[in-house]
Amino acid sequence: MTLAAPEAHRPTVLVVDDDKILREIIGTNLELGGFEVLTAPDGPSALALLDDRLPDVVVLDVVMPLMDGYATLGRIRRHATASHVPVIVLTGGGLDTTEPVKSLEAGADDFIAKPFSPQEMLARVRAKVRRANVDSSLQPLTRLPGNIAIEHEVRRRFEAREPWAVIYADLDNFKAFNDHYGFVRGDDAIRLVSTTMSDTIKRIGVESDFLGHIGGDDFIIVTSPQRAENLARTVADTFDRDVLPLYDPNDRKNGWIAAKDRRGNNVRFPLMSLSLAIVTQSPRIKSYQSIGEVAAELKSFAKRQTGSFVAMDKRAR
Repeated sequence: MTLAAPEAHRPTVLVVDDDKILREIIGTNLELGGFEVLTAPDGPSALALLDDRLPDVVVLDVVMPLMDGYATLGRIRRHATASHVPVIVLTGGGLDTTEPVKSLEAGADDFIAKPFSPQEMLARVRAKVRRANVDSSLQPLTRLPGNIAIEHEVRRRFEAREPWAVIYADLDNFKAFNDHYGFVRGDDAIRLVSTTMSDTIKRIGVESDFLGHIGGDDFIIVTSPQRAENLARTVADTFDRDVLPLYDPNDRKNGWIAAKDRRGNNVRFPLMSLSLAIVTQSPRIKSYQSIGEVAAELKSFAKRQTGSFVAMDKRAR
């Protein structure tokens, strides 16, 4: 049996307006622009719909019966699952700036004054979808690009056949540190890796170098083969110096912390370090997926070494 390929995701817009004709005009324009459109004639209907469907953008008129746009907007911002959805408010035209200001203060992300052109509506909705897609890809703790942006960047360079190198960084002994000191200081450790890599790129990298946060204590830099080793070794040296203040003086002096391993045994864990794996073009890299496979092999080797260590694939040279 042949399975059909899944359809590409069509962004969804919820249009909330008591004017049926205006709802239809906006809806038709957005559908022609490639959006799926949901409509609601008033605030209560829109909120009920949000309980079942989560749109990518809400277009909301401020003047409506039963519940005006400001009250509806307030309820959306307090909604359990839709509070983050971008809202564009339709305001009255003319020189009166009261409605736009009130809308933005109430939590709107943008506004469009009536009468508006179909092109303007379409452009503003598309801009909000793009911005939401970027924000959803960012890791909350570090505000660095996450897996969606990382995959796009690595695939782009791989498929373009331009020279590339990928540095995978993994924090060693992080779980023991997090269990010993608590998640607040654990978050500080993750942020330290982020700032160390970011500051290193700013100092010795170039504008095209890309930094991403895969998740947890895993990070990635996409750069050129000529810069990769210097970037990785600078990150390792800087981290080894700056990680020390995260430890209490006695633990720092000892060079280890006492914590339980996965079996519940008391173990001395060394201070945190970084394992960095550098993957570059080579006959071994035959596909996008093989980049991760080679990186995992190199990181495994790096983790068996003492302290921060940079592992490179010698067979790539």
